[in-house]
Amino acid sequence: MTAAWHARVRSLCGLYELPAKASDALIAVLELLASDPLAPSTVTDPGVAVDVHLADSLVALALEPVRSAGTILDIGSGAGFPGLPLAVALPDTSVSLLESNRRKCEFLERAAGAAGLENVVVANARAEEFEGEFDVVTARALAPLAVVAEYAAPLLARDGTLVAWRGPREPEQEVSAAAAADELGLAVGEIRRVQPFPHAESRYLHLMSKVEPTPPRFPRRSGMARKRPLGRASDRERR
Repeated sequence: MTAAWHARVRSLCGLYELPAKASDALIAVLELLASDPLAPSTVTDPGVAVDVHLADSLVALALEPVRSAGTILDIGSGAGFPGLPLAVALPDTSVSLLESNRRKCEFLERAAGAAGLENVVVANARAEEFEGEFDVVTARALAPLAVVAEYAAPLLARDGTLVAWRGPREPEQEVSAAAAADELGLAVGEIRRVQPFPHAESRYLHLMSKVEPTPPRFPRRSGMARKRPLGRASDRERR
């Protein structure tokens, strides 16, 4: 089984034309995920994680804004996906892993070290408290789409791109997210269906671009984006 998932990693590296040392670095990340008792994921078997985590992360390389980004911020990075694989794939890109949980940050530091990554910064902070301007902001399995948009907008550079990993299409969430985008200086872009591995179903990358400055009232204080999300149906009806 080990040989099989190693071969799968090498296949992904070939598919995306990754740097020569990428396979060793990605294998190191998956091995740490499997061996570290504090790994913050329920999917730690490398034979499964190679698809569920690794292939699912690398699928974003199909997007030109991701391939050309000078800076990437991964919000709510958790166990490091998609941030760590993208850092391996894009060694000239500075990748920041933003995570509010200190123990998860410690794991991220260990994973970046195991992979020998010099282009990764781990930040222990909430999105509402963090500062910076990034070419791309990523978020995978983080929060409802309108909430993700609110987290990302103040942290995107002008013309920057939010890439949000989502499951099955949810029309009501998408309507709410579009309304939130209007308030945040974002424009809803492509919703790309992807199939990062065989039998993967209902996976989409949602893109938003920053077309206007985010109003100074954002970010709201910690917790408000989830407690009172933008773009709610009740708020739209009052307008």
